[in-house]
Amino acid sequence: MVQRTREAVAAVHRAGGFPLVLGGDCPVVLGALAATRDRFGSAGLLMVDGHEDGYPPRRSATGEAADCELFLALGLPAEGLPEELAALAPLLAPAQVALLGPRDEATIVREGAASLRGAVPMHSDVELVLRGPAAVAGRSARDLHETAAAWWLHVDLDVLATEALGAVDYRQPGGLGWGQLGELTAAALAVAGCAGWTVAIYNPDLDPGARDAGRIVDYLAAGAERLAGAEPPA
Repeated sequence: MVQRTREAVAAVHRAGGFPLVLGGDCPVVLGALAATRDRFGSAGLLMVDGHEDGYPPRRSATGEAADCELFLALGLPAEGLPEELAALAPLLAPAQVALLGPRDEATIVREGAASLRGAVPMHSDVELVLRGPAAVAGRSARDLHETAAAWWLHVDLDVLATEALGAVDYRQPGGLGWGQLGELTAAALAVAGCAGWTVAIYNPDLDPGARDAGRIVDYLAAGAERLAGAEPPA
């Protein structure tokens, strides 16, 4: 899956387009980062997520790769990885990451794992609300534009509060509203150098009336309008 995503994103880059990767689990971003690094020489990551996704693979409580993709992208030590996956890492340095919106730090510590706070630039959901989602996202994207040749926007929709989007598998207290996520996304996409955008995590089985699906489409449409005037990577 990672390699096929890498190839698909690379094809869009070669054609001069803007890759938009929809659906699936968060590890699709590994293929997107690999393609971005291949094309531009280095990649940054603006990761908007309700979870840190920084568990060592064998410490994940669920056993899902979606708990681990940032850990893998950073090339942190992990045993037993498939050879093809191990050969990709590291995809980026800690300074080439901005993690916005996680709210599982207490759970990580309670489970005996290490939070990524202090290892990468991070702003929790509470910090985003206090400082302003748009202001933090804009500043973070500008920092990434200075530290990497191109940067990727990754949005895990479980950054939203359950009241805003219930069709996710792992619900938590807290989170952002749709308006706040829209402001954050618009501010990020207004910064030069974005090489693509991932929007992941939606479970249609938890959305029988497709209400959440409609909100996601509206969010994507608003983001697409912002992309029309965006400055691509050099």
